[in-house]
Amino acid sequence: MKPVVISTWKHGVDANKAAYDILKNGGNSLDAVESGVKIAEDDPEVLSVGYGGLPDADGRVTLDAAIMDWKARVGSVICVENIKNPISLARLILENTEHMVLAGDGAYDYALKNGFKPESLMTENSLKRYKEWKASDSSKPEEIHTDDFVLAKKKDINADGNHDTIGMVAVDKSGKVSASCTTSGMAWKLHGRVGDSPIVGAGLYVDGEVGGAASTGRGEECIRACGSFLIVEMMRMGLSPKEACRAAVERVVKLNLLSSKNRDHLFQVGFIALNNKGEYGAFSVRSGFQYAVYSGGKNILYDSEYLIDEEYIIEDL
Repeated sequence: MKPVVISTWKHGVDANKAAYDILKNGGNSLDAVESGVKIAEDDPEVLSVGYGGLPDADGRVTLDAAIMDWKARVGSVICVENIKNPISLARLILENTEHMVLAGDGAYDYALKNGFKPESLMTENSLKRYKEWKASDSSKPEEIHTDDFVLAKKKDINADGNHDTIGMVAVDKSGKVSASCTTSGMAWKLHGRVGDSPIVGAGLYVDGEVGGAASTGRGEECIRACGSFLIVEMMRMGLSPKEACRAAVERVVKLNLLSSKNRDHLFQVGFIALNNKGEYGAFSVRSGFQYAVYSGGKNILYDSEYLIDEEYIIEDL
């Protein structure tokens, strides 16, 4: 039943509300996915997106975002600083330039030339967290994943909880699909690191004849598998959104086992998908991933189905 909005994690619930308000009044999906994820970008309590996002290893908050519509139009910004709503900057690139991607200082300069106001994105909480990390014994970026995983096993939280990207896919009343993705990236990352979020085919993908998909979790693994593109192609071949997400998860795990130097760490990647009929689904590598769906007047947070139990033997995969 159209319209439908699906987004990642619990902060997707509030984001869905903003997006669905546009759709229910006849608005298009591109406007919806931009307005929706801006809710997370503006929320200082969401430590993985926009204002209040945790900084990199140099103490700099760098943001990535991308947006794509049913016409295959794309706007993307990479490693931009001091711009609160990178998704709107990505939308501006989509609408007003012949380019798809602007990065770093170029993205920042383009934002200022088009009326964006520079502002610090660090909050008291994010600065406090950064100082605690710097003072800890695990203040090397390459140690992030292992340390987070140990913490997760003790506290039953998402092992990659410091970079819970918000991705969103929406279909409007006319069946047009758009997607967006925005993040501050992995906490304490090496300066300049870019994950999957602003990369078309990895962090998000839309084909107007089929539908769209978006990802969250460890971006390196999603890039390796071109996960969102794979999901859309699987839906084109007849798989349901959930089946397509599961196929992408299986591919992600397979490629990780081929390439990883740290096979004792069970990372997290989650996918969401929505076709142009309004059918939706999700799947993740392991437990803990949640996604929100606004459909038929109801906005519900779901626990995703997953591939691998927490207690696992990596050699069996």
